[in-house]
Amino acid sequence: MAKIPILLLAAGGSTRMEQPKQLLPWGEQTLIEHQIQTLLKTGNPVSVVLGSYSNLIVPVIAKYEVDIFINTEWESGMGSSISFGISQIIQKFQDANGILITLLDQPLITTSYIEKMLGAFEAGSQQIIASRSTSGWTGVPVLFNKCFFKELTELSNDEGAKKIIKRHEKSVIFLEGGELLEDMDTPQTYQQLLSKYFND
Repeated sequence: MAKIPILLLAAGGSTRMEQPKQLLPWGEQTLIEHQIQTLLKTGNPVSVVLGSYSNLIVPVIAKYEVDIFINTEWESGMGSSISFGISQIIQKFQDANGILITLLDQPLITTSYIEKMLGAFEAGSQQIIASRSTSGWTGVPVLFNKCFFKELTELSNDEGAKKIIKRHEKSVIFLEGGELLEDMDTPQTYQQLLSKYFND
């Protein structure tokens, strides 16, 4: 069976949210705890990249069986956190066949969707399994075969994984994520997704 560590990116400064997004209430826990639990249910190893507010977040998530990586360069952008996180995972899981990248601010993502993505992966094939929303937006969660690790570690500043997805379009398999892919970056979208998650 393919070994696929999962990388949760949670390093951002939440400027538009005006408070640490990672620690927003989500039911009876914080948003980052909700995301960690969703990913841990797959049985795959989970690593979390922190940056902003890490001193507040580490005590909250220390009880979970996750690896915590703190990116001191988080302010330079998401590319920096992807590059840093991938580099750390490669060192820890040298036999990894691929890496699945997820974001903190997609709280509707389910364990079954992540499992569907993992199930579509074929070790040894040069695959990128990317998500596609109802509106046609494509990107994370995304699973990269290990042949793309080097390119991922070379990302910098605000370059996201989408740059590599575009570069290797012929290798991409899309999974329809629909409304699960909705993200939140303002207090308004947070409230909308919160009510959608707990009222559906």
